[in-house]
Amino acid sequence: MIILNGGSSSGKSGIVRCLQSVLPDPWLAFGCDSFIDALPARLRDGSGAEGWIEFADDGSVIVGERFRALEAAWTTGIAGMVRAGARVVVDDVFLGGAASQERWRKALDGIGVLWVGVRCDSAVAAGREIARGDRVPGMAAAQAELVHQGVSYDLEIDTTRTESLDCARAIAARLG
Repeated sequence: MIILNGGSSSGKSGIVRCLQSVLPDPWLAFGCDSFIDALPARLRDGSGAEGWIEFADDGSVIVGERFRALEAAWTTGIAGMVRAGARVVVDDVFLGGAASQERWRKALDGIGVLWVGVRCDSAVAAGREIARGDRVPGMAAAQAELVHQGVSYDLEIDTTRTESLDCARAIAARLG
């Protein structure tokens, strides 16, 4: 299993697509965005969905207890697929830093994981955020360093000036 952690617009999704291309065996890809997109819209639009997830105007993301409970079920499900023999790569945003990594560690107990930190200069990530047009302005800058606080990695890559394919090749080489 591979877990990529980085802030919004740091380049994780592009790396995942490239990994699926360069790795010889099939790898399933899952990410926090697909998990959030799977929620009913009323629970992710911030209109009174207390305890779920809120995307604030300043780019911050607030998650509640109800969201965390469902997220725990999701991570357990991902771990179950890996235990059943699937190769899985996850792109995530550790809003809670080390606490987020610990939630994954608990779900993945006994599973070999390659932990990859995806870094990107906050100004570059902010430019990507604007180009994407599907993020709250400020999210990339708010998350650029926050998501790495207290997190330990097997490999760190920086997408500021490195293309996704080169990052994917570095990760694939680390899998050996």
